[in-house]
Amino acid sequence: MTRFAGRAALALLSCCVSLFAQGAPGIDKAKIEAYVRHLMLWTPQITVTVADPAPAPMPGYQEVKVTGAYQQASLDEIFYVSLDGKTMIRGSVFDIDKSPFTKELAKLKTDLQPSLGTPGAKVVVVAFSDFQCGYCKEEAKTLRTNLLQTFPNDVRLYFKDFPIEQIHPWAMSASIAGRCVFRQKPAAFWEYHDWIFEKQSEVTPENVKAKVGEWVQSKGLDTLQFSRCYDTRATEAEIRRNLTEGRQLRVNSTPTLFVNGRMVPGSVPWQQLKAIIDWELDYAKKHPESGEKCCEVTLPIPGKN
Repeated sequence: MTRFAGRAALALLSCCVSLFAQGAPGIDKAKIEAYVRHLMLWTPQITVTVADPAPAPMPGYQEVKVTGAYQQASLDEIFYVSLDGKTMIRGSVFDIDKSPFTKELAKLKTDLQPSLGTPGAKVVVVAFSDFQCGYCKEEAKTLRTNLLQTFPNDVRLYFKDFPIEQIHPWAMSASIAGRCVFRQKPAAFWEYHDWIFEKQSEVTPENVKAKVGEWVQSKGLDTLQFSRCYDTRATEAEIRRNLTEGRQLRVNSTPTLFVNGRMVPGSVPWQQLKAIIDWELDYAKKHPESGEKCCEVTLPIPGKN
């Protein structure tokens, strides 16, 4: 490298470092925060965080996530800010060659979650639910009574704990207990799921462990293993991850379902939910790449390459 070329390279590097240090052009976090506070009616007791800009899916803009948080609740809003900082777009950007729910599907993590139905099904239903929620109880009964009976081969159901601790004082404890059951015997989780919803009116913050312990014993599960798991809150981190995931997906009430990534909030009558699933099945016929991606696990056979 010549001396001139070396100096030019150093000058270019210096320029790039200087631009990086100054941040992206046109992003005034204080101004964005003030504007979003006014837009969203986020009062001073709400903490607002404006994230660093990220590349936007369209030219001339940068993606900026703004988070409003109060106590244990939070909400993310996505804005697209022009490079000169004068224009903001609030909304979603779609690639018409892909599912409109591609972003939601990417955020939904279903591995190691309680599930029922056919692996690799064309329609995946993910339920964010709270064991102390009355509407969740009704939605759970609807799903358990109708879903797999109507769609025995085409649908897979996943359960995601989303205890709303601010208004449901024993919901987190019930979720921790359910995850302890799931760890010990995955198939028993759905028995627990049905039982805890059925006993909802009898459970209190004071008796939840005793009642679940009696149920665990009646099912022939290891009560010592369950108690150790429950007392150490060994499964709480899993539930916290589900809560974080739900907030990223804009879940703010229970029950909330996602049908192939499509958000369906509230307790939905079966005929309405069935119509949505039928719609997704029809879409899947025209788009073979949709649905749950499933892999075949093959074990090596001696003597066979």
